[in-house]
Amino acid sequence: MTEKAIFYHAGCAVCVDAEQRFAAALDSSRYDVEVVDLGEAKDRIVEAERAGVTSVPAMVIGGGVYHINHGADLSALG
Repeated sequence: MTEKAIFYHAGCAVCVDAEQRFAAALDSSRYDVEVVDLGEAKDRIVEAERAGVTSVPAMVIGGGVYHINHGADLSALG
């Protein structure tokens, strides 16, 4: 059984680099990774906020939020 992981980003260079380094590196036999570009999917910003994301790029796994570097605050995306 795989655990859900959601990688939120905004499409910026920092976010794309983080996606390539972290989201793609997760073991697919353990994690079902969904990549969400909040620049394109603005309707999911509230979902990210509820999960505890304050800036992107960020990964949410098992209710834990892992902020990676700092590309943009969520408030700048809305």
